[in-house]
Amino acid sequence: MRLTTKGRYAVTAMLDLALHGDEGPVSLSAIASRQQISLSYLEQLFARLRRNGLVKSTRGPGGGYSLSRSAGEIAVVDVIRAVDESVDATRCGGAGNCQDDKQCLTHELWMNLSRQIQDFLGGITLGDLMENQGVLAVARRQNRRTGNSSPLSA
Repeated sequence: MRLTTKGRYAVTAMLDLALHGDEGPVSLSAIASRQQISLSYLEQLFARLRRNGLVKSTRGPGGGYSLSRSAGEIAVVDVIRAVDESVDATRCGGAGNCQDDKQCLTHELWMNLSRQIQDFLGGITLGDLMENQGVLAVARRQNRRTGNSSPLSA
C-alpha cells in the first residue's frame, strides 16, 4: 500500500478546514501553523483538492478555503484520491501482471486488502472525524498552541 505524506497531509488539512470552516474561509497559513505543514506544500495540495471539487476558494482580505459541500458528504478516500494517491496494496496496480506478466500467488490477497482499505476509508467522512472526541481534544490543544480562539467546544 502506498499512502504517502501527500495523502496523510491532505486528510489532515481537510479535517482542519472542516473543523474551522464555521468561522468562514480558512487561510492556508492558519492550517499550516496549526498542523505544522509547509505552506507551499499545502498550496500544491489545495490546488488539487480545488480541481477535484472538494474545496472552493475565496479571494481577497478574509479569504481562504472552505469545503465545497458538507463534511458529512466528503469521504476520506475522496480526499486521498483527489491528491492522486492510491490505496492499492498490490505491486501491479491491480492489473494482475505481478509476476512474469501474469498474476502472482498472492494477488487475490492483496486485491482483497485493497478493497477492504477502500471500503474502510470510503465509509469514514470528515463529519465522522469531527465528532471523534480524540480529534476534538487534539484540535483544542492545537488552537491553544497557536493562539486561535476557535469555537471548538470543550
